[in-house]
Amino acid sequence: MIMEIGFAAGDIWHFLDEQPNHTVRFSTLVSKIGKSKDLLLMSAGWLAREGHVILKPEGDDYQISLGKKSREDG
Repeated sequence: MIMEIGFAAGDIWHFLDEQPNHTVRFSTLVSKIGKSKDLLLMSAGWLAREGHVILKPEGDDYQISLGKKSREDG
């Protein structure tokens, strides 16, 4: 399971890196990446904990964007 979370985290990072402003709604990310919402939530949480993404509540969804650490590393 840890490997799946890591691979999904990479998918999230690459998807966000390709987006204008490096930001999307989480529901969009789920539909475009095509992995389970639960797996992507775990991966997004891990990325957020490491400072690679920022999650902000947006109504009944979240806005997810690359964090400062990822923009500096990328």
